[in-house]
Amino acid sequence: MQRAAARRWSSVLVIALGTWVFVPSAVAAFPERPVRLIVPLAPGGGVDITARALAQKLTGAWKQSVVVDNRAGGTGVIGLELAAKSAPDGHTLVFITGTHTARPATERNLPYDLVKDFAPVTQVTRQAYVLVVHPAVPAKTLPELIAYAREKPGALTYGSAGLGSLQHFSGELLAIGTRTQLRHIAYKGGGPALVDVVAGHISMVFATPLESVPHIKGGRLRALAVTGAQRSTAMPELPAVAEANVPGYEVTNWYAVLAPAKTPRRLVEALNAGFVEAVKSSDMAERFTRDGVEPVGSTAEALREHIRSELDKWQRVVATAGLKAE
Repeated sequence: MQRAAARRWSSVLVIALGTWVFVPSAVAAFPERPVRLIVPLAPGGGVDITARALAQKLTGAWKQSVVVDNRAGGTGVIGLELAAKSAPDGHTLVFITGTHTARPATERNLPYDLVKDFAPVTQVTRQAYVLVVHPAVPAKTLPELIAYAREKPGALTYGSAGLGSLQHFSGELLAIGTRTQLRHIAYKGGGPALVDVVAGHISMVFATPLESVPHIKGGRLRALAVTGAQRSTAMPELPAVAEANVPGYEVTNWYAVLAPAKTPRRLVEALNAGFVEAVKSSDMAERFTRDGVEPVGSTAEALREHIRSELDKWQRVVATAGLKAE
């Protein structure tokens, strides 16, 4: 009888151990089918290029296709709403940028909530803007630009990818920190704004290193500063805006991956592990650095706190600048 009981307990133990072994195996087998990575912007931009590079890397690692699905429109609203309403099974994700945490400060009635409707996966990159001016602007340094703006209020114009974009808020934050008046000109994208600076139609723009460096080297634009908290390793000769007596100034664009809310934690952890490994791989890290981008690969919780912090920050900027939400 004791032997029979021992056999029963042994069977229970085997079943229990089998179950214990099975759960990690299920996680290791993720994903079970192709993964859709929604990019809520048009093809060809920096976000799309980065997403596709990571998708290719993860396709090889996961042995399942990671397909980029561009859903442009509504400054990202269409793609984000689609992702928020997708099944929380880990097979539909969305690629966002720092601008998506700035938009809620100027846009009411968005059909999603970045905190409530999504499960953070990882922050992929971090990148400062470069403040560039047309050569006709009579300022060779940022202090000279600030002095000129104070001498001639409203004379300097700057372009952006649109109202509520990080480029827009970069200028608003500079105006607040220097007590100057800078005129904002909204475009339908950062590309057209940069073109108009090169053409001399507007004074300046906050651009990415990737898009601005060729114009800087060609003498078509003059670089004055970077918007990060510190100097950029890609352009160490340029001071940070904060160095020009603008304490606390910092604007960094960034990319991150989100899943729909209620995605099981074990799947979020599997997704995080896959993306972080890809982001920190030697070839991807080298590519990011070459483009003036800092690879991050954060934890899901760190991304959650970063999103909350950015949402609060841009709400304060909008309130201080007296901007009205649409």
